[in-house]
Amino acid sequence: MTQPPTTDLTHRLVSSPAGRIHLVEQGTGPLVLLVHGFPESWYSWRHQLPALAAAGYRVAAIDVRGYGRSSRPGEVAAYRMRELVADNVAVVEALGEESAVVIGHDWGSTIAANSALLRPDVFRAVGLLSVPYSPSGGPRPSEIFAGMGGEEEFYVSYFQEPGRAETEIEPEVRGWLAGIYAALSGDTMPGPDLPDPHFITHGATMRERFPAGRLPAWLSEADLDVYAGEFERTGLSGALNRYRNMDRDWEELAEFNDAPITQPSLFIGGGLDASTTWMGDAIKAYPTTLPGLIGSHILEDTGHWIQQERPEEVNRLLVDWLRSLPAAQERPTAQERPTA
Repeated sequence: MTQPPTTDLTHRLVSSPAGRIHLVEQGTGPLVLLVHGFPESWYSWRHQLPALAAAGYRVAAIDVRGYGRSSRPGEVAAYRMRELVADNVAVVEALGEESAVVIGHDWGSTIAANSALLRPDVFRAVGLLSVPYSPSGGPRPSEIFAGMGGEEEFYVSYFQEPGRAETEIEPEVRGWLAGIYAALSGDTMPGPDLPDPHFITHGATMRERFPAGRLPAWLSEADLDVYAGEFERTGLSGALNRYRNMDRDWEELAEFNDAPITQPSLFIGGGLDASTTWMGDAIKAYPTTLPGLIGSHILEDTGHWIQQERPEEVNRLLVDWLRSLPAAQERPTAQERPTA
């Protein structure tokens, strides 16, 4: 799929419960909301914005609260899931629309899934990239992650204490970002005989297991400059605070335990991505958890940054799926759900 030019991108700030959300918009037609993950920004959708706009959609890629030009509340609790869903609803309303398709990657996938779950009256379909949908419930997340590392520490546990990961990352943001992007990319990730970068030796840092000296093929020096520039300006606390709300979300979203997402859905994962291999059971459960699933795709030899590693294939899958959806005005009547 040929990539259209990106010269007609429109940046804007809209009001939200966070204060403001920055978004980048392109195209006209039914609204598609794109939600990025960690540690990224709206820029991770740079290949999708022109392609979906050329296919006849109005596409808006946001900076999630805590990132980029969006507001960065100081309280850790401000980054709980209900707040992020409320931001997405506010964006749709600020753009003058009643409904949208929401597509997310990494943490954005989880935010998109919860947006569809909590507000089916607004989000008529949901696309999930890299991180499968797994309904809430079960043991407390912090207890699960604490038991995953054995003699080592799982990265999610490493992120829990405010200031700890920031102390590692912020003195040399560009190098840390280059390392984590390489560590989770299909063409540069460590081989199976090397230590897993998702785990940290007690007393060590994450970057000690990152590949050094080589950028993945999808990431140019100029692309890295964009990401590094944003995080050098904002710091990492807003982004990391998402991880620090997992137990709080577990408590606040208990009424949705084991709840399926019934809207039309799509999943695209990378064959080399730990998110899809570790969560293989979640993918197998899709007939129950995503009864509206239209397509589930695993792209072989692909890592975690899927829409940047394989943009043409991802764009083709997204466009085909979007074109299969009922028109916005034909979406089902909203289910009775609590508001976000």
